[in-house]
Amino acid sequence: MKLKLHIWRQPNQSAQGAFADYELGDVSEDMSFLEMLDVLNEKLSADGKDPVAFDHDCREGICGMCGMVVNGSPHGPRKSTTTCQLHMRSFKDGDELWIEPWRAQAFPVLKDLVVDRSSFDRIIQSGGYISARAGSAQDANATLIPKLDADTAFEAAACIGCGACVAACPNASAMLFVAAKVSHLGHLPQGQPERYSRVRKMVSQMDAEGFGGCTNHKECEAACPKGISISHIARLNRDLVKAQLTAAEEKAVSEGAG
Repeated sequence: MKLKLHIWRQPNQSAQGAFADYELGDVSEDMSFLEMLDVLNEKLSADGKDPVAFDHDCREGICGMCGMVVNGSPHGPRKSTTTCQLHMRSFKDGDELWIEPWRAQAFPVLKDLVVDRSSFDRIIQSGGYISARAGSAQDANATLIPKLDADTAFEAAACIGCGACVAACPNASAMLFVAAKVSHLGHLPQGQPERYSRVRKMVSQMDAEGFGGCTNHKECEAACPKGISISHIARLNRDLVKAQLTAAEEKAVSEGAG
């Protein structure tokens, strides 16, 4: 098939970007979307031009690196599919494709389709972990976990941190990402001791990074390649209220004792 591509080109973070037009023929419907971009880059390199920069790693829908917006949809038109899993049979001969990076203040463009998602790393570093020493691995059934909690934690743990939720949200909110990380640990026994301090720290860091607030558009859930539910956001909000009340009580007790 033949395609007309409109790709965002931006040489660096401080430069002005713009769409560049390319025409590509002999595209196999069996190619993945990233393989199609590989073919384009081979052509550009052969012509002595700068290839299109884009993030990728595993190309198996696991690492979350391949985020880009295709015709206005994060990761492209197919539901529950990362860009690297998107195949060209999803498009038709003669289609025009508009390809651009995630658009969010907290995800500055580094070059072309590559954005800086280190803000997600800093959110995780602020509290998305278990610091208590748990010792060596126990027998599988030593600590029983209700199946509903185990299933919910597993669903939340499927988050690959790609940022599609942020790119899809009109407010560029990272609530689904943060909620998934909080919910994953909060449904497990070993996550309970730091449950409320965790949510306070991670939400505070999210706000500091410049992400927008959640107003329940549900675009994040629709765009998530792993199908993570916004019910995790509801749980995060409940935990945050409890965390704030707990902190206020602890402060009042401390001041009273002083």
